[in-house]
Amino acid sequence: MTKKTYSISELSHEFELTTRSIRFYEDQGLLRPEHRGTTRIYGNQDRVRLKLILRGKRLGLSLAEIRELFALWDQTPSGSEKQLLLMLATIASRRAHLEQQIKDIAMVQQELDIAEQRCTEALAKLRQEMSEGRVPTPAKGSATNRKVS
Repeated sequence: MTKKTYSISELSHEFELTTRSIRFYEDQGLLRPEHRGTTRIYGNQDRVRLKLILRGKRLGLSLAEIRELFALWDQTPSGSEKQLLLMLATIASRRAHLEQQIKDIAMVQQELDIAEQRCTEALAKLRQEMSEGRVPTPAKGSATNRKVS
């Protein structure tokens, strides 16, 4: 039975990555293709690792965290309690970070809503005054009172 291999171009197309990105992951020790001269030959394990790297990045994991998980996997190919506990701790940490980001975003949205409401009210008041023929005079030092040199 022959082992399936992939070129860097094949993996690049399959995962919609640049070859430079794949070489970067290799430089970071996350992929270990065989080399035949200057040609890289990627095996199925490299393909699976590339898929896991991209999944980890989508989850917000750093390359160092991904590397650590790979190192644990390499020590015990069937998986281990240590690896699973690390992954659970990583997930909990990432989840807490995302929950804080959600709270921060909600706060910014609330501040934007308030600012929008104030601007809408001020605009309505200005238009009302203009329609009544009461054109407000600009405050001293406002942009419309300044001379342009």
